[in-house]
Amino acid sequence: MTAAIPLFDSHAHLDDGRFDGDREEVIARARERGLRYLVNVGYDLDSVKKTVALAEKYDFVYAAVGIHPHDACWAVENGLAEIEKFLAHPKVVAVGEIGLDYYRNLSPREVQQRVFREQMALARKWKKPVIIHDRDAHGDILKILREEKVEEIGGVMHCFSGSWEMARECLKMGMYISIAGPVTFKNAPRVQEVASRVPLDRLLVETDAPYLSPEPFRGKRNEPAYVYYVVEKIARLRGTEPAELAAITLENGRKLFGIP
Repeated sequence: MTAAIPLFDSHAHLDDGRFDGDREEVIARARERGLRYLVNVGYDLDSVKKTVALAEKYDFVYAAVGIHPHDACWAVENGLAEIEKFLAHPKVVAVGEIGLDYYRNLSPREVQQRVFREQMALARKWKKPVIIHDRDAHGDILKILREEKVEEIGGVMHCFSGSWEMARECLKMGMYISIAGPVTFKNAPRVQEVASRVPLDRLLVETDAPYLSPEPFRGKRNEPAYVYYVVEKIARLRGTEPAELAAITLENGRKLFGIP
């Protein structure tokens, strides 16, 4: 193993059931690799509760709370009051993950858009940045971000999958761009271009664990320690050292999420 460097995994789901058998070991591996901070991201009421509990248990874990577009119908039926209760928690640093998913369409698009806007309003009320999920919904994502004035609260495009042109529009609104495991894939020229061109002060890295494992673990369960491979690949693309890129993305994460 190469020497540990300071890492910030800006998006993971350590509450996922796939970690129930060895969560402590997974965390130990990440810390050994150099992980300094991790934002664990909720996506429905159950995962939000587990996410906040993780943040309370581990000093280096911070929480984001929100309703994923897949569960937008739940939010319409039940409201967002239960989610809002957690926004006063000192370790809740963002509203997310929220946004639109037109790939699976598990909630009607108009319902997704309504709940997305309602959660943007919550973020503004509580002065928290947003973590944006966007799958096959680039146009509507940009439209809503502009109309809801995301530049007033800040946010990050999680696991960015769009073009450089879309990234540029997000950057104009003050957004951060977060790059995940797919940047390590051989057949990923688009995300590699984005990773190469995003201004360093707007770049974040993530695992989205347990999903989207980087090479050489593709197809297996992802875990926070593997954020190193994302950093390593982007550093290679940009002609810099992994330790330098890791330090920059760590400071970017602290700045966005208000971590002292």
